Amino acid sequence: MEIKVFGVVGAGQMGNGIAQVAAQSGLEVIMFDISDEACKKGLGVIEKNFSKSVSKGKLTEDEKNKFMAGIKISSDLSSLKDADFVVEAAVEREDLKFKVFKDLDEICRKEIILATNTSSIPIGRIAAQTKRPEKIIGMHFMNPVPVMKLVEIIRGLATDQETFDTTISLIEKFGKTPAESSDFPGFIANRILIPMLNEAVFALYHGVGTKEAIDSAMKLGMNHPMGPLALADLIGLDTCLAIMETLYKGFGDSKYRPCPLLRKYVEAGWLGRKTGRGFYEYN
Repeated sequence: MEIKVFGVVGAGQMGNGIAQVAAQSGLEVIMFDISDEACKKGLGVIEKNFSKSVSKGKLTEDEKNKFMAGIKISSDLSSLKDADFVVEAAVEREDLKFKVFKDLDEICRKEIILATNTSSIPIGRIAAQTKRPEKIIGMHFMNPVPVMKLVEIIRGLATDQETFDTTISLIEKFGKTPAESSDFPGFIANRILIPMLNEAVFALYHGVGTKEAIDSAMKLGMNHPMGPLALADLIGLDTCLAIMETLYKGFGDSKYRPCPLLRKYVEAGWLGRKTGRGFYEYN
């Protein structure tokens, strides 16, 4: 089926980025979040990003206005009944995602694909919450969404070929590059990345080096664009912890045990850039 209206659940860091690339590809977008304030904040981020593109000569003012006009915001989940494809980009909590998919399954037309931007939770477990498991797929964007080219595609056990093919076509329409992953906890990217970040936290916890020394070692010694502790702050320490817990629970392997210091920071509300403090402090 032709996709004209694209729904996004979540107007936060990932959700507004997904909404932005969908609007820029010419789709009508409905962006949902639980409050009007959250919706307006997400829309404001999108407008700011488009304005930067205008100032750099990558967009015209008319193009910016056209894309912004194509985005509608709503704090009523039932507004997604008109969507032809929906992607969920809520926080990385299994219970919350399960509820979202149960609700979307009742709201959306039965032929509509429901995708999840989960960064670690197995797709089969999410699909089992619905009466359309063949229409459930993982569509994991990288952060920041407008910049990063990769989107991981993850089929659940029941995901059918039409759902897979439609999702691949949509990702290519967004100007992104798909990479297919099997349905294991953490998929490809985060199964490799997040344990590395967790090990960097362990290095700090054990006093192997200061945060600056650890990040400099990886940037200058391994040619990484960001140090692992700074990257964890960018991702969100709560998200990093949630992924590590999913890996630990899913594989039952002690190598995925979250560092106690990571848990301590999250419990203190030091979540990284989004709260102004993580391993570093931000204005």
